[in-house]
Amino acid sequence: MLIIERCSPMDDLELELKKLIIDALNLEDIAPEQIDSNEPLFGDGLGLDSIDALELGVVLRKNYGIKIASVTEQVKAHFANIHSLAQFIISQREESQ
Repeated sequence: MLIIERCSPMDDLELELKKLIIDALNLEDIAPEQIDSNEPLFGDGLGLDSIDALELGVVLRKNYGIKIASVTEQVKAHFANIHSLAQFIISQREESQ
């Protein structure tokens, strides 16, 4: 029996973000499948730092048109993990339509 697993647009975006982070930040020792979408991106978890956050912000602006004027608690929450970042990108897309 063949089982076909369907991915949602959110799953696709999360995978795309994982690949983007790995490429943009030169995380050579990790594969997208090794990153849990709910794992913290900063500190414990993936272990990104403030320089990585700046680079990630630039890449997100370039690839998704996301503009971040200042770092607020709300922005920090959006960057908490892959899942919250994907939700943020989707919400920004919906607002711009």
